[in-house]
Amino acid sequence: MANERQETVLQKASRWLKFLVFPYARVQGLMLMEEDLTQFQSKRGIVKRLWSPLTILGIIIVLVIICMAVFAPWISPYTFQQLKEVGLGLTPPSPVWAPPSPQHWFGTAYLGADVFGDFIFGARSSLTIGLIAVTIGVVFGILIGLVCGYYGGWLDNILMRVMDMLLAFPALVLALVFVSIFGSSMQNILLAFGILTIPEYARLMRGSVLAVKESVFIQAAKVSGASDSRIIFRHVLMNCINPIIVNVSFDVGGMILALAGISFLGFGDPSNVEWGNDLAISQANIYMAPWAMIFPGLAILITVLGFMLVGDGLRDALDPRLKNL
Repeated sequence: MANERQETVLQKASRWLKFLVFPYARVQGLMLMEEDLTQFQSKRGIVKRLWSPLTILGIIIVLVIICMAVFAPWISPYTFQQLKEVGLGLTPPSPVWAPPSPQHWFGTAYLGADVFGDFIFGARSSLTIGLIAVTIGVVFGILIGLVCGYYGGWLDNILMRVMDMLLAFPALVLALVFVSIFGSSMQNILLAFGILTIPEYARLMRGSVLAVKESVFIQAAKVSGASDSRIIFRHVLMNCINPIIVNVSFDVGGMILALAGISFLGFGDPSNVEWGNDLAISQANIYMAPWAMIFPGLAILITVLGFMLVGDGLRDALDPRLKNL
């Protein structure tokens, strides 16, 4: 036993001596530590590249808007139902077009609506529309892009021509037509924006799949007997998801802006508390009560800016061509 222990000590000593004397000698334990450290640094690299002033500002803005939407009943002096009834002209709680005061921090608008309450609950409506519509587009767009890019053939031709037809028309015009035909309820607006977002993600995913599916690791998976579903969702999707993540951040801000545009044009849901509706109602009194337009406009501007800054930071962090910049 003592001889074995002595032999082990001698072996360790010889390995370390070899490591110290010969320049290119390696120690197995140090090699494993170096590999672990390299993986840790590569994961930290994405976080480090996200650590820029503008990206941090965007993250802070998005977190503040999300907190406003989640905790709106505790922040707003009025409930959603009260604000909704005021917007419909049922129970006006205060004077019309009153300036900011201790009772109404942002003043009042049409029919005595509290601008601060609309400001808070408008975040919930805008985020709901933006996130759900983009989720619909991402889910169906990814599935269509994966199938078309991986299999190709007649299915690819048919589906991509349909996507091209949808992309050929301005999205806002198609949304207005859809809402005009089926009604301006929240569900119809969500469905319209969700459908119009699908072609963008389908084309983006298809292009990424075409670039990845001929890679060596995909061919190795096929040779090893992996099924098509496993290759698509385990290998192809994981290597094509980065552009989708970046695009989602940009599109949420774009959806919020598009919703405000539809509501400003008079095609929004009048019973919904939303920033675009506030702008549409207050535009006729911009000189008499500018606060009724300033605060909803600032809310739209800051929210869209926050999502754009986050998307720009994610693009710089996830794009391998920019990681050395």
